Amino acid sequence: MASNLKNLSEYSSKNVIDISNKTFAIVVSEWNEEVTESLYNGAIETLKHHGAKPEHIHRVDVPGSFELSLGAQKLAQRDDVDAVICLGCVIQGETRHFDFICDAVAHGITNVSLKYDKPVIFGVLTPENQKQATDRAGGKHGNKGDEAAITAIKMLAL
Repeated sequence: MASNLKNLSEYSSKNVIDISNKTFAIVVSEWNEEVTESLYNGAIETLKHHGAKPEHIHRVDVPGSFELSLGAQKLAQRDDVDAVICLGCVIQGETRHFDFICDAVAHGITNVSLKYDKPVIFGVLTPENQKQATDRAGGKHGNKGDEAAITAIKMLAL
């Protein structure tokens, strides 16, 4: 469902497990920092709301969304990390750069998840403009960071 038809911060509590003993790693892109910080804040609040201990949440910053995959891989290979959440924002520009980056990030994150057999969550916005990004990072469409965190929690239930 398109996010303009659904609030990203609304979710079903079905399959939400106890995460008080789970460890989460969050990889945050520094590019579009205003947006990614909002995504991070949403993810943190959702994890804490569902019982994650602050000392069990680790943050790593990477320069841009392209680097999320390697950051996720470094964290996913650790035995003390149960799930990795990747947060970024790639805004459509005038060139095909957007297409190449989004495709690489989506494939990279998927590959890391499959390689390490643990949840590695795609919390990357791919809007057409800054307004759409802001609307999905705590604005009128909710926060993709909330959605990424609850997805990590629900995937741990598998």
